[in-house]
Order: sequence, then C-alpha cells, then structure tokens
Amino acid sequence: MIYVASPDLTGNEKAYVNECMDSTWISSSGHFITDFERRFADACGVKHAIATNNGTTALHLALAVMGIGPGDEVIVPVLTYIATANAVRYCGAEPVFVDVESDTMNMDPAQVRLAITERTKAIIPVDLYGHPSDINAINAIADEHGIAVLADSAEAHGAEVDGRRVGSLAFATAFSFFGNKILTTGEGGAVTTDDDDFAARLRLLRGQGMDPTRRYWFPEVGFNYRMTNIAAAIGVAQLERFDDILDRRDQIAKQYDSLLAELPGVTLPAQRAGMRRVNWLYTVTLDGVSAEQRDTIIRALDGEGIETRPVFHPLHHLPPYAHTTSYPEAERLGATGISLPTHLGLTEADITTVADSLAAQLVLAAPAR
Repeated sequence: MIYVASPDLTGNEKAYVNECMDSTWISSSGHFITDFERRFADACGVKHAIATNNGTTALHLALAVMGIGPGDEVIVPVLTYIATANAVRYCGAEPVFVDVESDTMNMDPAQVRLAITERTKAIIPVDLYGHPSDINAINAIADEHGIAVLADSAEAHGAEVDGRRVGSLAFATAFSFFGNKILTTGEGGAVTTDDDDFAARLRLLRGQGMDPTRRYWFPEVGFNYRMTNIAAAIGVAQLERFDDILDRRDQIAKQYDSLLAELPGVTLPAQRAGMRRVNWLYTVTLDGVSAEQRDTIIRALDGEGIETRPVFHPLHHLPPYAHTTSYPEAERLGATGISLPTHLGLTEADITTVADSLAAQLVLAAPAR
C-alpha cells in the first residue's frame, strides 16, 4: 500500500524516547519539553513557543488567552479542518465563515473585509495543505479594525512569506504535530508568539492555571493542555532534520509536477510569488469532474493500493455548522480536490505509480465529464 502519509522516525527519535523511559521522565516535565519549545521557536524566528498536547488545544488555548468568549465572532475560512471552527465554539464564540481563493485554497482577504462586524474579535487564517495564506493583507485588515490574528499553521511547518517563516507572521500562530504532519510528536501542538505577556498567560492556563511561584495555588481556572516529555523528545529529533525534511518534500512535489503538469484535467498546487509552499499533502484539483466522480477515482486508486484523501468538506456542509449560504470556491475545491501520497518514505517509483494510476483513472472518467 502506498499510504497518503507516514511519519519518518529515522533520526534520533527512538534514542530520545528511550532516554525518557530510562530516566522515568515521561509526563509533562523534563528537559525535552523546554528543548523542543526553544528549538521550535528558533525555527520559526520568534521568542516563544508554548507546547501543547495537540493542535486543537493550541488553538483553543490561544483564543482563550485572547479573551474570546460568548457574543464574539471569529472569522474562519469555510474550507479547513473542523478543529479551526470547533476551537471558536469551545470559547462560546461564533465562527463566521468566508470563502477561499481559487488557487491557494486559503482565506480570501477581500471576503474577510466584508465579514467584519462590531462583534468581530479575531481572524484565523489557515495555511491549507502547506501554502501560506495572504497574511500581509489579512494583518493589514486586522490592524485597521483592531482585531487579533491567530494563524492556523497546523499544516505548514516551515512555510514562508517574504523570507519569514510562518509562526512569526501573525500575533500568534497555532501548530499541530500529529503523526501525519511535516514535523510530528505523535500528538502535540504549539502556540508561537513574540509577545512576552501573552506567552506567560499561555503557559499559566496550559497547566491548570497554577501560580508559577506558588505550587498548587490556582488563582483561576485553566486547562490541562501540556505536552509530554516523550512527545517532545520525538519533536526534538524531528527538528534536528527539519531542513532535510522540507527539502525532501520539495523533491517529491517537483516529481509530481513533472509527471502531472501536462495531464489534462488536473490543476497543480499553487505557488504564489514571494511565498514558500511546504507540501504537507500534494493536493490537486480534478477539473470538470463531479464530487461523485472524484470519489469514484479515490476508491479506484485505493483498490490499486494507493491511498488518497479528498479535500476537506466545506464547514457549512457539516451538521454542526450547516447553513444555506453558498461559498462557490470552497464548494468547487471540496468537490474536486484530491491529496496524493506525500511523505518521506515514497520512492520515485511510488510517485510514478501514483501519477500513472491517476492519469488512467481520469481517462476512464473522461466520457462522463
């Protein structure tokens, strides 16, 4: 089976995990946690990285520290993983959806401007599938209205805008380190920021709200969102190979580009000038097919031993957020997008097999298009 994603654990991951086991520091204390936070902050070009136990809690923690609560609105792209919107709901606030750009699949700044009301308290741009959002335009809009920006870069570790990495481009940025991400800790997340006071509040609320100068004294209600030392140990080993991981993913994308560029009916992933896409999942759209035809192709590839994934369902199609407003670009991309295998274990032969099989299935689907 050629899987869509698979973690690469060929560095020092096992040695560092064994160190945790041998030392018995396996929970939420230990040097690997502080090592991971420092190394990840440095990799993003920021002062602070606050590790959490997953990407969803990173989003929720950041929103909670921002003071987002009942009656507030947070602007969210309608095409994203559901955690982006769920974290807003956890705070008692309401996600307000906007459509996405046709090429990058990311939040459309023009739609953001139209969605702002007096209740808007934050904007969450998402760097979908590894391409950074138009963060400069979104920051400018936010600054005009005094609104906070919390970037969701769960899928875009190492992506860049104008030579600066995501994690340093918004007031705060949330990351995920799930097993299928560019960098993994198994399960894990982080919030990055340059704001000292914000970072201190994140650390306070992450650990049940315990006063850092007075053990077991809790001046307020917090959360148990801490990363374990074992998870951080895996992350430290991953960060030691970060640049090599990004370079290998670039090589995989270039091979896909060369094999699929001339294939009729396929639009390749966007690459905006001045930005670096980091190819979390190499995601194409199949032009002129219906969602049913796309899903038939996915099932046929699976039958050939090739795992793929459909692009996320637009959030307004999901029961918790269902409503009748139309978001044309998100609907088109959600119906025709497909993510191909993208991980470091792929061989050139694997990538050729995937491209050839996709081409063959498109030929079969052509009469019905």
